[in-house]
Amino acid sequence: MSEPGKWGDLAPRLISGVAMAVGGLGLVWLGGPWFAALATVAGALMIWELARMTDPGRPAEALLLAAGAAVILGAIFVSHNPYFLPLLVVPALFGLVRPKRPMRVHFVLYAAMIMIASYGLVAFREGYGLLWLLWLVLVVVVTDIAGYFAGRVFGGPKFWPRFSPKKTWSGTVAGWIAAAGIGLIFLRISTAGIDLLWISALLAFASQLGDIAESAIKRKAGVKDSSSLIPGHGGLMDRFDGLLGAALFMLLVAQLTDVPAVRF
Repeated sequence: MSEPGKWGDLAPRLISGVAMAVGGLGLVWLGGPWFAALATVAGALMIWELARMTDPGRPAEALLLAAGAAVILGAIFVSHNPYFLPLLVVPALFGLVRPKRPMRVHFVLYAAMIMIASYGLVAFREGYGLLWLLWLVLVVVVTDIAGYFAGRVFGGPKFWPRFSPKKTWSGTVAGWIAAAGIGLIFLRISTAGIDLLWISALLAFASQLGDIAESAIKRKAGVKDSSSLIPGHGGLMDRFDGLLGAALFMLLVAQLTDVPAVRF
């Protein structure tokens, strides 16, 4: 009787996950305004989810913040004006006054993370090409899948129970190993060096930290999911929290080292 409880969420996770993967990867492949539109919509929806979690008593303001985030991201993507980039932190600044005091820091930091990562993914696609964005997405996906199955099969000690009570050390390490495997594959189809193996593993860890950060917000807010937009996954933040952490990490790496531009 315990097995359905352990694997009961697998079917809806797989169905919605495949649907998101097909649609999302199609827009990633098209790039340009298509991928920018995806990043704009996803970023705005995550701002909406964050606003609802941190201050559920003001749903109308959550919608206004989401609309503002969409306008800012859209303006940046359409204009390509670097002077507009400081506007990315505007939604986060509302966190200084909007949520109740215990949630203000959480809102400010995570709202900034959402906006910068939403912009950064599009900039990374345009600057370094489709191949490297696919690498980033695949690392995040296999990290999540490996952690999901390893955690349920092997179990064991929790990685950081204070913030993420379900994440285990076995799942965490399995994610690193799986990510290094993706790095090994991309070594053969790119001009990257052997450093890609440990960068892939670190990217997996950044993805896991993004997951943990969102879990901490949900625990503080007393909610199970960021929303119910995606069957089996909860909300967009529940699905893309790892991608946000990975995107921020790669933005940092791209500033510190040479990322070879390899295009199809």
